[in-house]
Amino acid sequence: MDVVTKVLEEAAKHAEQFKSIHVEKHLELEYDLGTLLAVDTNDLDLRKIRSKSDRDQYFKDLARDNTQLLLNKIWELPTERVEEAVVAKLPAPTFVLPREKPLPKQKPLTKWQKYAQEKGIMKTKKSKLAWDGTLQKWVPRYGFKRAAAEEEKNWLLPVPDRGDPNEDQFTKKSKIKSENVAKNEFQRLRNLAKAKNVKIPRVGFLSVDKLNSKQLGEVVSVAKASTASLGKFQGNLPKEKRAKNIGPLLPSGRKRKLAPPTPVQERKSNLDILDSILNKKPKLDIEKAVNRSLNTEQQEQSEGTKSQKKGGKRRKGGKKGKGAGKRTGTKPKGGKGIRKPREKTGRKRR
Repeated sequence: MDVVTKVLEEAAKHAEQFKSIHVEKHLELEYDLGTLLAVDTNDLDLRKIRSKSDRDQYFKDLARDNTQLLLNKIWELPTERVEEAVVAKLPAPTFVLPREKPLPKQKPLTKWQKYAQEKGIMKTKKSKLAWDGTLQKWVPRYGFKRAAAEEEKNWLLPVPDRGDPNEDQFTKKSKIKSENVAKNEFQRLRNLAKAKNVKIPRVGFLSVDKLNSKQLGEVVSVAKASTASLGKFQGNLPKEKRAKNIGPLLPSGRKRKLAPPTPVQERKSNLDILDSILNKKPKLDIEKAVNRSLNTEQQEQSEGTKSQKKGGKRRKGGKKGKGAGKRTGTKPKGGKGIRKPREKTGRKRR
């Protein structure tokens, strides 16, 4: 008997893992198969919800049963086989889901995408590695290891037949690569601007002989607005007729037009100007005042020390000073002029 009960228990556990696909409900669920939505209007068991021990299991069983009913309805739809998989065709949705913002618009196709669509070119996913016959190893298609492999492979570049033998081919190759990168970036920005309906000013122009007066005006306006100040400080060229629609602030050659203010905005701006004039108070910069007072004190101290030094020099150079009474042709230290020696005469001194 113990063996029989054990087998029955194992069978019951196995049956619990794979429950029946038939679920009974008092009220049938409301379905919207287009959005894979099922709404259960049956009453909930409040006793199990309030019980902490049975709450989680009750919600799991409820979710499992409703999901099973939704899948049963999906498999009632017409199906088809696509690449060894059975696919059900969903109907159009009927339930309107609330959204905060409108649905995003579909992005317009780029030039390459339009061309590929017209020619039927399908984009295939490539592997990250590619076999290089020169290096005889697998090389990544992009990344720093790809650049290192290119340097290893192209360590020597041939000079073209009619090329300059003194020209550096490596510098020429890097310059061509940087130009291609810039061209691709410009095309990317142009596609973004076209998607947002933004007009891009043309880059570059033909020779001056092939341009008419209108094209020359556009070239001048673009050249003036290409400075850091957007042409604000650029003067007119000699004999230049400045068009009315060409402004210094916009590179596209159009002046910025501001919308006329409403009466409420105009009244508010006038009141703000009046308040700023009437309530104008002198700003007191404490740090500036302290620095100015310290500067004046330092100047007074320096003037006092200078006057003391001048007075001491005069006392040293007086009559009582050393060397003041010497009758020599040199200037005494504190004297005012040069003392001349007495002329010798024939009389003897008594």
